[in-house]
Amino acid sequence: MKRFRTPTKLAALSVAFGLLLAACQMPPMPAAQQPPQVVEVTREVLVEVTPAPVNYGEVVWLSTQLRPVGEAERVRGVILRGFPGQVDFIPEDEGPFIDRIAAETQAGRGTVSLLGALHGNFSSMVTANQLMDLTELKGRLMDRGIPDEFWKLAQFGTDKTYYVPWMQATYTMVANKKALEYLPEGADMNALTYEQLLEWAKNMREATQENKLGIPAGEAALLHRFFQGFLLPAFTGGVVTTFASEDAEKAWQYMKELWEYVNPQALTYNFMQDHLLAEEVWVAWDHVARTKDALEQRPDDFVALPVPAGPKGRASMPVIAGLGIPVTAPNVEGAEALIEFLTRPDTQVTTLREVGFFPMVDVEFPGFVTPGIRAQGEVVLKQANAPDALAVLLPVGLGPKNGDFNKIFRDTFTAIVINNEDIAATLASQKDVLNALMKEVGAPCWAPDPDSNGLPCQAE
Repeated sequence: MKRFRTPTKLAALSVAFGLLLAACQMPPMPAAQQPPQVVEVTREVLVEVTPAPVNYGEVVWLSTQLRPVGEAERVRGVILRGFPGQVDFIPEDEGPFIDRIAAETQAGRGTVSLLGALHGNFSSMVTANQLMDLTELKGRLMDRGIPDEFWKLAQFGTDKTYYVPWMQATYTMVANKKALEYLPEGADMNALTYEQLLEWAKNMREATQENKLGIPAGEAALLHRFFQGFLLPAFTGGVVTTFASEDAEKAWQYMKELWEYVNPQALTYNFMQDHLLAEEVWVAWDHVARTKDALEQRPDDFVALPVPAGPKGRASMPVIAGLGIPVTAPNVEGAEALIEFLTRPDTQVTTLREVGFFPMVDVEFPGFVTPGIRAQGEVVLKQANAPDALAVLLPVGLGPKNGDFNKIFRDTFTAIVINNEDIAATLASQKDVLNALMKEVGAPCWAPDPDSNGLPCQAE
């Protein structure tokens, strides 16, 4: 019987049919797809943007300062290094300087964008309306620490600012450290008065039996500056207008007393640094350039001090150089940028190192500045920023008669102090000489004398 094999065939057929059906089965239909959606995603990506280099273009800078070839080369090659612009630095004598700006003003167009000059150079340009008002620029530079007294001078008695104080030189005191133990009791060597200076000189003579105070009074000395910029304005508050005043008589009486304690060789002294180094004197007054060697050669033995104060203030005569912009400047933006650059603390220190002018702004003296220069620089700033500071300008408007003006003060010293002539009579006589000279040159008053409204300054 072969019937029992039938189920086997049916099973096999069933399996084969199943396999065929599986092989032929259609794939499942996919699920219905959703349409794509757009999703916004916010991503922060840091991109380093290279700033476009600033270039202030060409700036023509005309200057009565830093004229010597060596100084001019250091301006071009060192001081201006890093300024983003092309600066054409042109040193010029005062005459051509004034003439060029006058001509450009008259023509109504110019080539010069920046001016570098002394305060006295700017005074005539203010009168001739040749300078821009820099009051807005002053506001941007107020954090530099330029002394208020110097900003005030730059206003020339107006509510405008005609130049930015740039650099300075002046006169200070220098003392051997051996002298410090003879300072009057309670005296602060950084805030002396003239009375304390007199007492200090007395103390040194009592201790050493020598006159250890030095004031240069030789033929080439700057003795006249001591009277014009320090002693007389400290006692009187003026120079010309107060020349023969009662306060001036007191100042000259003080000078006679002080001279008793000044080294008798002072009439031959021109530069005090040599006599400080030789220890002929322990304390001296002079221009910073004439005491520099003592501080440079023996910085551990000497200290620099601010000048003394009198009843009217701590008078000192800074030589102030400033930066102005003529009204015809073709590149005002570049000129303002250059002023900002030149009054930066690091640029001011570079200026001191390269050309010897002291900073006008607050600076930290770096290590490469020698101890002597640092000592002088710190005192110059301290003197200018003293709360009782009284800035006295160099004589203005005297032209070739500067020597005659200086002679009046030296002659007065000789008559009163050396020849012991009557103080009041001497001042009355010299006042006539002074007033005649001022009328001849037509020079108006300069600070700290009051404005004479363009009229010749006269002693009262």
